[in-house]
Amino acid sequence: MARSSLLCLVRLASLLALAGIFVSVSVQASRGDADPHYRTCVGECQNTGIIGSNIISHCQSRENDSISAGSSWYTQEALGMQWKQLNCMTDCRYYCMMRREEERRLGGLSPVQYHGKWPFKRVSVFQEPLSAALSALNLLMHFTGWLSFYLLVKCRLPLRPQTKRTYYEYTGLWHIYAILSMNAWIWSSVFHTRDIDLTEKLDYSSAVAVLGYSLIVTLLRIFNVKEGPARVMVAAPILAFVTTHILYLNFYELDYGWNMKVCVAMGVIQIVAWATWAGVTRHPSRLKLWVVVFGGALAMLLEVFDFPPYKRYADAHSLWHASTVPLTYLWWSFIKDDAEFRTSTLTLVKKAR
Repeated sequence: MARSSLLCLVRLASLLALAGIFVSVSVQASRGDADPHYRTCVGECQNTGIIGSNIISHCQSRENDSISAGSSWYTQEALGMQWKQLNCMTDCRYYCMMRREEERRLGGLSPVQYHGKWPFKRVSVFQEPLSAALSALNLLMHFTGWLSFYLLVKCRLPLRPQTKRTYYEYTGLWHIYAILSMNAWIWSSVFHTRDIDLTEKLDYSSAVAVLGYSLIVTLLRIFNVKEGPARVMVAAPILAFVTTHILYLNFYELDYGWNMKVCVAMGVIQIVAWATWAGVTRHPSRLKLWVVVFGGALAMLLEVFDFPPYKRYADAHSLWHASTVPLTYLWWSFIKDDAEFRTSTLTLVKKAR
């Protein structure tokens, strides 16, 4: 059972890696903004401020497109408008994209990407409302999972008599993991609300950070590394690589293809590591771990194999966000079970002495 499951995971990991390479080659391609009809529409919109029945007020008032840094606060746009970063260019692109996509639909053509993104319908300030809402839900799941874990180890489980610290050796590591995870989902919510250069880099950087750190925790837990020096030896090279990668994305080039390869590689390593460990260990909650591992592997396929948004709201990425909600609940349930299992084991050993 364990060998066949592991073989299945290895095959799935190979598929994910090959798919990641394929996506990295094609991710920069964007047919929509190369369409001459779309380009003509954007150019006319910027000159006239009119697209069909839509009047773009930002194109009528050019000073709204660029406000000098030294201008007074009362001469600037309302805070909500600044947050949406609406101006002549962004509004023209949005309405021309919607118009062109409707023409393509009536002509029996499938949707295409514009400037590297699928065409989504805006809802108020939300550029991708479903992904933003599901990101917020994932944030809530991590917060409630971490809170229940904190109450478990601090209030319900016994503490060491002298130090009043938990018996569970990985408590601090999971606290840091929770903070990084919540930070990642905060910026995911913000990025899907408004896609600008800053929010994009914060979203990508936060995701890489939590993936890299969870890889460290994975290796420390499955190899049962408890001593400080040994933990440093495991963590240092991974931290160095992740830090370098984040600096590369932010200050050299936001290379989507390379970032996809890095994230898929770190994800696959964790999936295979946890699957192997679950196959050889006698952990009482290994069934939950199996579900998370297989569910996580299948969810990664949604990230790799993208497709146009259904009704211009739900795409593969938003479905990935949806799939991680129950997986996050189960994951924190496993972490709490692991804390109880390790605490029970250590306290029994202490009593036996």
